[in-house]
Amino acid sequence: MDIIALVGALAILFIVIGICEPLSERLRLPFTVILALGGAVIGAGALYVLQSDLGEALNPMIRRLLELPIRSNVFLYLLLPTLLFQVALMVNARRMLDDWVPILVMAVGAVVLSTAVIGYALQPFTTLSLAACLLIGAIVSTTDPSAVVSIFRNIAAPQRLTRIVEGESLLNDAAAIALFGFFLTFVQLGVPDPTLQEALVTFPWLLFGAIGLGWVMARVATALMAVMPTFPRAQVSISVALPYLTYVVAEQVLQTSGVIAVVVAGLSLNLLGPGRLTPAGWNYLREVWEVLAYWAGALIFILAALLIPRLMGDLRPSDIYLIGVIVLAAFAARAVMLWGMLPLLARLRLSPTVGPTYRAAILWGGLRGAVTLALALAVTESALVPPAIKREVGILATGFTLFTLLVQGATLRLVIARLGLNKLPRLDQALSHQVIAVALQNVREEIAETVRDYQLPKDVIRSEAKRYAKRLDEAVEIAEAAEEIPDRDRLTLGLVALAGRERDLIIENFRQQLFSMRLVDRMLSDVDRLIEFTRGGGRNDYRTAARKALGYGNWYRLAVWLHSRLRWSAPLERMTAERFEILLNQRLILRELHGFIDSKIRRIHGRRVADLLHELLRRREEETDSAIEGLRLQYPGYAEEMERRFIRRTSLRLEEREYETLFDDGLISRELYNTLRSRLSARRAPLDARPRLDFALQRDAFVRAFPVFDGMGPREKRQLARALRITHVDPGTILIRKGEVARQVYFIASGAVEMERKGQKLRLGSGEFFGHIGMLTGQPRRAMISAITHCTLLTLDEARFKRLLARNSVLREAVEASAASRGVELDADAFTPPPRRLGWG
Repeated sequence: MDIIALVGALAILFIVIGICEPLSERLRLPFTVILALGGAVIGAGALYVLQSDLGEALNPMIRRLLELPIRSNVFLYLLLPTLLFQVALMVNARRMLDDWVPILVMAVGAVVLSTAVIGYALQPFTTLSLAACLLIGAIVSTTDPSAVVSIFRNIAAPQRLTRIVEGESLLNDAAAIALFGFFLTFVQLGVPDPTLQEALVTFPWLLFGAIGLGWVMARVATALMAVMPTFPRAQVSISVALPYLTYVVAEQVLQTSGVIAVVVAGLSLNLLGPGRLTPAGWNYLREVWEVLAYWAGALIFILAALLIPRLMGDLRPSDIYLIGVIVLAAFAARAVMLWGMLPLLARLRLSPTVGPTYRAAILWGGLRGAVTLALALAVTESALVPPAIKREVGILATGFTLFTLLVQGATLRLVIARLGLNKLPRLDQALSHQVIAVALQNVREEIAETVRDYQLPKDVIRSEAKRYAKRLDEAVEIAEAAEEIPDRDRLTLGLVALAGRERDLIIENFRQQLFSMRLVDRMLSDVDRLIEFTRGGGRNDYRTAARKALGYGNWYRLAVWLHSRLRWSAPLERMTAERFEILLNQRLILRELHGFIDSKIRRIHGRRVADLLHELLRRREEETDSAIEGLRLQYPGYAEEMERRFIRRTSLRLEEREYETLFDDGLISRELYNTLRSRLSARRAPLDARPRLDFALQRDAFVRAFPVFDGMGPREKRQLARALRITHVDPGTILIRKGEVARQVYFIASGAVEMERKGQKLRLGSGEFFGHIGMLTGQPRRAMISAITHCTLLTLDEARFKRLLARNSVLREAVEASAASRGVELDADAFTPPPRRLGWG
């Protein structure tokens, strides 16, 4: 096919795509169904024309258009990587990580189960080998839930459920295509019954090799894009090359799964990109990929639909029976996952509880589409596959796809309506009447001011005011007659609205460049979790989610372990710096929410609910301030630097806003405006780079801050700093228990601890130390000591502490005075250091 015919064919296809989207909205059918129908009609028409006498009379150009060659490589190497990469790039990857267990189980488990059930159900009714039947099962196991996801968003389905369905579809395609490649190899080699041993040898490389390649390629691409921050189009160009290069290397060089590699590359860029690219560059990249994926998704559907008449040309009555077997087996396998595995995950608290109506909608919404047809086409093109298998694969896969599109897709909205999922929940229905009444009252006040400003005729004003007052009275009557909403439910609705406003403020501050992109995704994920928890459990779950956002997660604990055990402090330094910045941003957001309660929520839910919201918000502020104060005590210099940078970023944004106002008013030229903005960008660049938190420097500063170490020389202080270990503890952590044998001494660098002995309590603060008495006497400890604030402690084991005592007379005098104040006598042997080793260790 020459280039002129190709350009003409693409132009026609884009026109069809442009017509199909508004047509799908008018007919209230899924966009993919309209694309499939349009493609099938065009394909059938082209096939008829070419096989009839009319084909000979056509212009050669038109004939070349109708003979558009469609190969499986067009789907697998050109369109599919774009589609998968964009989905992986756009999903909320951090929230997906929270639900990785149900997503992985529902995706991989569903594909494996569906492949097995369909394959074994099909074999008794056909002469195909088990490998060929399992190949068909893998081909038809890919699902396209875009229609049901779109409907879930429109009906305000639980966000977590929608996210699990999206994540499942992403990994579902990857798992199904990997299984497809696995069974296709056996079919091509003529292996009728593949064994589990053969699967265990081949499948791990397909999976883990692809994961490693996708991660490495994303890291390289991100590093390359980071060195060109002022060239967003160049960054987009690199991102476009990433999925294609990854797919080709995986399939042709490493012989692993290209689909899995592309998905991992997209997810990796999703997590790494916001921290390495500028906010404007990242947003531009995502916008471009939305357009690319729209085109790729539409083209892959319409091109695949063009193949339907060709693949179904040799349909026999027995094939319809086999298609029915596949339909029943696919529904049975899906039902086992939805009514068997999903409730089990919910009982284990690994998945949200999904009601039967939502499960029925997911079952009916599991459409098949372009990926299934593309894989079937790949089989029919393979010279190593026997002709009988080619025919069965092409007809059965295409027939099953047509059933899901024409039967399930066409009736999906009707099924949703019959299940009652298109109706507002009871509380939202009751609240809607009151919201309408309040909104109309606000509108009446604003209209009155507008009328006075424009000085309209009085008779027109009176007529319209009377008409509007009638509508307002009707709305008030309906609101008063509606079901009364209990305060508990009102509080839940108010908390959800408050969390939604919190999300808006985060985005607003990010757009004003007050918050960095590398942390906005994490803050938004915390707010999304807050909304989900509140919808499900009200006030108690709201507080639980808020505390979880302030707490230390598993990754932070791992970083602490790496720092404490392996002396690798880089992850802990980075996460501590991020935590400090997030807490400062969080405090700013929380203080702005009080005004939203008074101006918006109070008018809808009343004073009592507003007061309760203020109280809950104040508790969050206190917990946030406590966490900030703990970090401030641990790293006073760093805290001050972070606050200074925040003030400078704010001042630069306000200055930029002034220039924008002057430019909009026509007081300065575009050239001057651009010059002023470029100067601001140059001043903002150093502030976007967060100052490094170096624990080694912090440790030296801590040692210098202790008076008992004043008599030591610089070299001895450096040796001591290397020997000390830094420990971070939360309030309430028990440091010393009664009856324990001493193993180390604690020096308090920041924070405070409380010692409880014989009913008496003694508090120790920065610059003091404890644990030395029990160590020197060798007796079990008779006091319990716990942290009462966030603390940074420097610890030293027995051998090093005794060597330190032998060198430092000031510290020895302090130890003796401390022992005397507690009535403990220390003999000379207690201070005898063990045999000396090199340095401090």
